[in-house]
Amino acid sequence: MSQKNPHCPTLKPVPTGIKRPLWSVMIPTYNCAELLRETLTTVLMQDPGVDFMQIMVVDNHSTKDDPEAVVKELGKGRVEFFRQSENIGSVKNFQTCLELSRGQLIHLLHSDDLLCQGFYEKLAKPFIENPDLGAAFCRSIFVDEKLNWEGFSCLELSQSGILPPRWIEKIAELCRISVPSLAVVRREVYEKLGGYDSRCGMSGDWEFWVRVFANYPMWFEAQPLAMWRRHSNSTNSTNAYKSTFIQENFNTIRAILSYLPDESHQKLAKKLKQNCAFLALGSAKSLKKKGELALAIVMLLQGFKYSTSSPVLMSAIKVILQTG
Repeated sequence: MSQKNPHCPTLKPVPTGIKRPLWSVMIPTYNCAELLRETLTTVLMQDPGVDFMQIMVVDNHSTKDDPEAVVKELGKGRVEFFRQSENIGSVKNFQTCLELSRGQLIHLLHSDDLLCQGFYEKLAKPFIENPDLGAAFCRSIFVDEKLNWEGFSCLELSQSGILPPRWIEKIAELCRISVPSLAVVRREVYEKLGGYDSRCGMSGDWEFWVRVFANYPMWFEAQPLAMWRRHSNSTNSTNAYKSTFIQENFNTIRAILSYLPDESHQKLAKKLKQNCAFLALGSAKSLKKKGELALAIVMLLQGFKYSTSSPVLMSAIKVILQTG
C-alpha cells in the first residue's frame, strides 16, 4: 500500500531552513494538570538538551485547571506550550501535535502516562541502526491512579528486534500497542501515510499502527520503558460506554482489513467483527452495573449488528441473565 488514505489528514514536511532536533516530544493534554506534572517530570529527567529534543505541551482548551502554569513551573522556559482557542476533540488535538513537531522522531506522549529512565536513549538506537525503520514501541507497565503496578503488556518477542511480517495478523486482531505513549514514529512516516483516520475516532491509533506496519519495518523493545496509567477519567474510560465508540471500532476493523494480505483477510474478518460484538456486550454489562439500563440495552442490540455467531449469542444470554 503506497497511496495515502483520503480519510487521514496530511502532514507537510518541516520547511527548509528550520533547525531540526532528533526528537519531538509532543504532549497533548486536557484537564489533567496534576498528572501532566508527573508526566513532564519523567521527560525532563532524561532531556538531552534543546539541540536534540523539542518538548511541547498542546492543551485542548482545558477548563478545570491550568496546564500552562505547570509548564512554566517545571519547564522554566525549556518546554513550549500551545493552547487551542476552543476544544477541538482529542484526535484533532493529536494532529495539531504532529503539525507543530520539528523533530525527526515524534513521540506522542499522553499527559497521564509516564516514562522510565532510558526511554529515549533505548528507542533512538534502532532508528539510527535501521534507516528504513518506520516506528518502534516498548513493552509497558500498567499502573493505577496511585502508580501501583498492575501488570505488563504482552512480550511480542523474546528479545528486542524488528517484528516479523506475520505479526500483522496479531496487531490486526487486537491493538497490541496500548497507547501512543509507548511508541515512536519517524516524522516522514506521517508525511507519507497521513495522520489518524477520521472514521476511527478513539480507535484511530489501532488503525494507524496496522497501516504503518503494512508499509514499514517496526521495532519492539522488550524492556518495559513506559507506564500506562489506567484511571476512570482517562479518554478511553469516558468513551468506552458510548455507542459511537463501538461504531468507530467497527470502522477501524473495516479499514484494517483492507491492509491485510488476501490469505489473512477472510480468516480474520469474522473474528474481528465478533470481537467488536464482544466489546459492545462488555459495555452493556458495565452500563447495567452502573444502573444505566436503557444504554445497556442499546449496546446489547448494537453487538448483534456486528455478529450473531454462537459465541456472541451465548455471551449475550449470560449478560441478560446476569443483569436480569
